[in-house]
Amino acid sequence: MMFPAASLWTLLALSISITGSPVEVRNSRIILPMTSKLHFSNGTNLVQRDDAQRIDVTSDDVDWFSCVTIGVGVPPTFYRLTVSTGSAITWIGADRLYRPTGTAFNSRRPMRITYPSSFFAGMIYNNIMRILFADTVEITDGYTIDGMDIGVATPETRGASYDGMLGIGPRTLSRGSIPTQPERTLATVTERLWMQGSIAWPLVGLFFRPSTQVYNGGGRLVFGEEHPGFDIGNIGYTFRTNTMPAASQWGIDQRIVYGNTEVLQLTAGVVDSATTFIWIASDAYDRYKTLTRANYDPRTGMLSITPRQYRALWPLQFHIGGQIYNLSPNGQIWPRWLNYQILGTDEGIYLIIKSLNRPTGSGIDFCLGYVFLQRFYSVFDAISSRVGFATTPYTDATTN
Repeated sequence: MMFPAASLWTLLALSISITGSPVEVRNSRIILPMTSKLHFSNGTNLVQRDDAQRIDVTSDDVDWFSCVTIGVGVPPTFYRLTVSTGSAITWIGADRLYRPTGTAFNSRRPMRITYPSSFFAGMIYNNIMRILFADTVEITDGYTIDGMDIGVATPETRGASYDGMLGIGPRTLSRGSIPTQPERTLATVTERLWMQGSIAWPLVGLFFRPSTQVYNGGGRLVFGEEHPGFDIGNIGYTFRTNTMPAASQWGIDQRIVYGNTEVLQLTAGVVDSATTFIWIASDAYDRYKTLTRANYDPRTGMLSITPRQYRALWPLQFHIGGQIYNLSPNGQIWPRWLNYQILGTDEGIYLIIKSLNRPTGSGIDFCLGYVFLQRFYSVFDAISSRVGFATTPYTDATTN
């Protein structure tokens, strides 16, 4: 667990050890565009909507996330990386081959990167071996990090539709990634930008826009300031949970209410941008299923409701840190224009709440994934050890 005060002094010590003197902040925030990506565990990508492109998968095979493009090396080679709050490590080479330049240093130390939440479908990159390199990383024009620790995929990892991950999770998640140095942790991209004075504060924000048939979603990745510079509501914060294992990640405490009925009691879970759905403990899932009168659809692996049941759907309330975040009825369903991608029917209505297949009390009783983050701006503050949420213009969108 990371306490706010401990986090502050640890990061300050790291900053002084690297720079030798106080750093001058060159900019208050850095904003990167993100593009939306729908990916299947068999390596197939979402392409044009065409029955001829139908893929034999269910929702359990679907990964839906956002990517950013960063450069590595001098001159840089650019890689498209999944943005993951569930990892602290940045790694490349899953698709585009890493080509070391004069700025690269090969430590020759193997890395093993795991994803503790283990919610995104297929987990095709869990426990894959990589090699630890240090190299120059270009976040965007004018902002580079020299000697950034990165993982480079070994050949068996290659062949994906994206190049790796940009890890923006808590630094503690990198512990154990270097088998020969099991207690070593690696500074995150967010920490390095702050330590060299590129941003004012070591926090990161995520703004997503829901996908439609004419817009593929995506959003903005914000380093350094809690406010993204565009229209959002007031940010409500909650400290990270004390409950393990959620406490080692961007873990929070919350309760979930449907109508006037508590679906999930106050308990710990995680926020993970590389997870597609909202996952809840099995007992909470059963209550939600009963309250919505949904039926389990084995073809898609999702809960299904009728148009009449959809019209009667209540907002799903997430009680977090003294605030209530209402996920609208439209926010609770899978985008109907993508039904064919999960073997759903054209007229089907499928709920995006899924079961963890274990009861409350595991230490991770929920995971708020991409479909939740599309509706609420999120902030992850390393020094203060807290997570924040705010409404956006898309919180009540009816795009699904």
